[in-house]
Amino acid sequence: MEHLSKVTSALKNLRETRLSHLRPASEFFNHHQLSRPTDLNQATSRISYNTRYFAGNYSILIAILSIYALLTNLWLLLAIAFLFGGFTAINRFAPEPTQVGNYLVTQKGLYTGLFVIGIPLLWFAAPMSTLFWIVGASAFCILFHACLLDPGVESEYSTVQDPV
Repeated sequence: MEHLSKVTSALKNLRETRLSHLRPASEFFNHHQLSRPTDLNQATSRISYNTRYFAGNYSILIAILSIYALLTNLWLLLAIAFLFGGFTAINRFAPEPTQVGNYLVTQKGLYTGLFVIGIPLLWFAAPMSTLFWIVGASAFCILFHACLLDPGVESEYSTVQDPV
Protein backbone atom coordinates (compact mmCIF):
# COMPACT_ATOMS: atom_id res chain seq x y z
CA MET A 1 0.00 0.00 0.00
CA GLU A 2 2.93 2.30 0.70
CA HIS A 3 4.25 1.79 -2.84
CA LEU A 4 0.90 2.79 -4.31
CA SER A 5 0.93 6.08 -2.40
CA LYS A 6 4.47 6.78 -3.64
CA VAL A 7 3.42 6.13 -7.24
CA THR A 8 0.32 8.28 -6.80
CA SER A 9 2.34 11.16 -5.35
CA ALA A 10 4.95 10.83 -8.12
CA LEU A 11 2.23 10.98 -10.80
CA LYS A 12 0.63 13.95 -9.07
CA ASN A 13 4.01 15.70 -8.93
CA LEU A 14 4.58 14.95 -12.64
CA ARG A 15 1.16 16.35 -13.50
CA GLU A 16 1.76 19.50 -11.46
CA THR A 17 5.24 20.21 -12.83
CA ARG A 18 5.50 18.98 -16.42
CA LEU A 19 1.97 18.30 -17.59
CA SER A 20 0.57 21.57 -16.27
CA HIS A 21 2.37 23.26 -19.16
CA LEU A 22 0.66 21.15 -21.83
CA ARG A 23 -0.69 23.18 -24.70
CA PRO A 24 -3.88 22.09 -26.47
CA ALA A 25 -3.48 19.74 -29.43
CA SER A 26 -5.15 22.28 -31.70
CA GLU A 27 -2.37 24.74 -30.86
CA PHE A 28 0.41 22.15 -31.07
CA PHE A 29 -0.75 20.81 -34.46
CA ASN A 30 -1.86 24.17 -35.91
CA HIS A 31 -0.97 23.79 -39.60
CA HIS A 32 -1.89 27.42 -40.32
CA GLN A 33 1.18 28.57 -38.40
CA LEU A 34 3.62 26.38 -40.32
CA SER A 35 6.13 28.26 -42.43
CA ARG A 36 9.71 27.88 -43.50
CA PRO A 37 12.09 30.15 -41.57
CA THR A 38 13.80 32.75 -43.75
CA ASP A 39 17.25 32.36 -42.23
CA LEU A 40 19.20 30.58 -39.51
CA ASN A 41 18.62 33.41 -37.02
CA GLN A 42 14.84 33.10 -37.33
CA ALA A 43 15.04 29.29 -37.10
CA THR A 44 17.14 29.56 -33.92
CA SER A 45 14.71 32.07 -32.46
CA ARG A 46 11.73 29.82 -33.22
CA ILE A 47 13.44 26.76 -31.75
CA SER A 48 14.34 28.69 -28.59
CA TYR A 49 10.80 29.97 -28.07
CA ASN A 50 8.87 26.85 -29.11
CA THR A 51 10.94 24.43 -27.02
CA ARG A 52 10.09 26.43 -23.92
CA TYR A 53 6.48 27.05 -24.93
CA PHE A 54 5.71 23.43 -25.86
CA ALA A 55 7.97 21.73 -23.27
CA GLY A 56 5.12 19.64 -21.85
CA ASN A 57 4.01 18.49 -25.30
CA TYR A 58 7.57 17.57 -26.20
CA SER A 59 7.85 15.53 -22.99
CA ILE A 60 4.77 13.56 -24.06
CA LEU A 61 6.32 13.08 -27.51
CA ILE A 62 9.52 11.68 -25.97
CA ALA A 63 7.48 9.33 -23.76
CA ILE A 64 5.50 8.08 -26.78
CA LEU A 65 8.68 7.49 -28.79
CA SER A 66 10.23 5.65 -25.83
CA ILE A 67 7.21 3.37 -25.47
CA TYR A 68 7.26 2.73 -29.22
CA ALA A 69 10.98 1.87 -29.08
CA LEU A 70 10.42 -0.59 -26.24
CA LEU A 71 7.46 -2.24 -27.96
CA THR A 72 9.38 -2.67 -31.21
CA ASN A 73 12.48 -4.08 -29.48
CA LEU A 74 10.98 -7.16 -27.86
CA TRP A 75 14.39 -8.50 -26.76
CA LEU A 76 14.98 -5.36 -24.73
CA LEU A 77 11.49 -5.55 -23.25
CA LEU A 78 12.10 -9.20 -22.35
CA ALA A 79 15.50 -8.43 -20.79
CA ILE A 80 14.12 -5.56 -18.70
CA ALA A 81 11.12 -7.64 -17.59
CA PHE A 82 13.42 -10.56 -16.71
CA LEU A 83 15.80 -8.41 -14.65
CA PHE A 84 13.12 -6.42 -12.82
CA GLY A 85 10.90 -9.46 -12.35
CA GLY A 86 13.81 -11.53 -11.05
CA PHE A 87 14.92 -8.77 -8.71
CA THR A 88 11.38 -8.39 -7.35
CA ALA A 89 10.90 -12.15 -7.00
CA ILE A 90 14.19 -12.59 -5.13
CA ASN A 91 13.35 -9.76 -2.74
CA ARG A 92 9.83 -11.03 -2.12
CA PHE A 93 10.21 -14.82 -2.01
CA ALA A 94 13.81 -15.44 -0.93
CA PRO A 95 14.83 -12.97 1.78
CA GLU A 96 16.39 -15.74 3.87
CA PRO A 97 18.79 -18.50 2.78
CA THR A 98 17.02 -21.70 1.73
CA GLN A 99 18.26 -25.27 1.88
CA VAL A 100 17.79 -27.12 -1.44
CA GLY A 101 19.14 -30.65 -1.18
CA ASN A 102 22.74 -30.38 -0.06
CA TYR A 103 23.05 -26.76 -1.17
CA LEU A 104 22.34 -23.55 0.72
CA VAL A 105 20.82 -21.01 -1.68
CA THR A 106 21.35 -17.41 -0.56
CA GLN A 107 20.08 -14.12 -1.93
CA LYS A 108 23.59 -13.35 -3.15
CA GLY A 109 23.67 -16.61 -5.15
CA LEU A 110 20.27 -15.87 -6.66
CA TYR A 111 21.35 -12.35 -7.66
CA THR A 112 24.50 -13.77 -9.21
CA GLY A 113 22.44 -16.24 -11.25
CA LEU A 114 20.02 -13.50 -12.26
CA PHE A 115 22.81 -11.27 -13.51
CA VAL A 116 24.73 -14.10 -15.20
CA ILE A 117 21.64 -14.72 -17.34
CA GLY A 118 20.21 -11.18 -17.45
CA ILE A 119 23.26 -9.13 -18.42
CA PRO A 120 24.08 -11.14 -21.60
CA LEU A 121 20.38 -11.04 -22.47
CA LEU A 122 20.43 -7.27 -21.99
CA TRP A 123 23.64 -6.99 -24.03
CA PHE A 124 22.03 -8.99 -26.85
CA ALA A 125 19.01 -6.65 -26.81
CA ALA A 126 21.24 -3.63 -27.67
CA PRO A 127 19.86 -1.02 -25.26
CA MET A 128 22.35 1.63 -26.40
CA SER A 129 21.11 1.56 -29.99
CA THR A 130 17.56 1.94 -28.71
CA LEU A 131 18.61 4.85 -26.50
CA PHE A 132 20.38 6.56 -29.40
CA TRP A 133 17.33 5.99 -31.60
CA ILE A 134 15.09 7.62 -28.98
CA VAL A 135 17.45 10.60 -28.66
CA GLY A 136 17.80 11.00 -32.42
CA ALA A 137 14.11 10.59 -33.24
CA SER A 138 13.10 12.94 -30.41
CA ALA A 139 15.64 15.58 -31.42
CA PHE A 140 14.56 15.39 -35.06
CA CYS A 141 10.83 15.63 -34.30
CA ILE A 142 11.21 18.40 -31.74
CA LEU A 143 13.63 20.52 -33.79
CA PHE A 144 11.59 20.02 -36.98
CA HIS A 145 8.34 21.05 -35.26
CA ALA A 146 9.91 23.94 -33.34
CA CYS A 147 11.66 25.27 -36.43
CA LEU A 148 8.63 25.19 -38.72
CA LEU A 149 5.96 26.43 -36.30
CA ASP A 150 5.76 30.20 -36.39
CA PRO A 151 5.26 31.56 -32.85
CA GLY A 152 2.11 33.56 -32.29
CA VAL A 153 1.92 37.25 -31.49
CA GLU A 154 2.34 36.49 -27.77
CA SER A 155 5.94 35.46 -28.43
CA GLU A 156 6.83 39.08 -29.20
CA TYR A 157 5.86 40.02 -25.64
CA SER A 158 7.47 37.07 -23.88
CA THR A 159 10.64 39.06 -23.16
CA VAL A 160 8.81 42.15 -21.91
CA GLN A 161 8.74 42.36 -18.12
CA ASP A 162 5.94 43.87 -16.07
CA PRO A 163 6.75 47.23 -14.49
CA VAL A 164 6.75 47.04 -10.72
